[in-house]
Amino acid sequence: MLKHGILGLLNYGPMTGYEIKEVFQDSLSHFWTAQTSQIYRELQTLKKNGWVTDERIPQEGKPDKKPFTITEEGRAELRRWLEDSGIPRETNSPLLMKTFFLGELPAKESIAFFQRVIEENRGFLSGIQQAGGAVGFYKERVSDAKTALYWQMTLEYGVMHYEMVSKWAEHCMEKIKEME
Repeated sequence: MLKHGILGLLNYGPMTGYEIKEVFQDSLSHFWTAQTSQIYRELQTLKKNGWVTDERIPQEGKPDKKPFTITEEGRAELRRWLEDSGIPRETNSPLLMKTFFLGELPAKESIAFFQRVIEENRGFLSGIQQAGGAVGFYKERVSDAKTALYWQMTLEYGVMHYEMVSKWAEHCMEKIKEME
């Protein structure tokens, strides 16, 4: 899926690996994790597949700039992936795996776990709110209200998701307290 995220970003315009990493950090990182090394490795795979090209631009006193550009084959792959009728469903949840076995701990420790879940979600929500400002910045870059609408819907999903997980964690704490 990382390859499709990179193709999607390059579909907005040429970017260097560094620029991809920066845009990724401001946007996609709220729901998809990738290390810088993974992005650069994936760019080489995309290039090998013929989905992106790169060009070396000499710079004085700095390393050469190397922007990547999506090819028509890359756009076709992005479109194929977007049109795929399968709805991705994340089945692996470390949070739920841990919750399933929390009965092995004393109630006090389980409640503390759910309290940490709530606190972490507050941090994630704060990050998403900051990303909301980035939507405006990137909207200007692509000048496309439709694209920005979909970015906004992604942010709203994140907000609703973290709010739901926090509400669920509060519910779990109440259940444990009732049992005690």
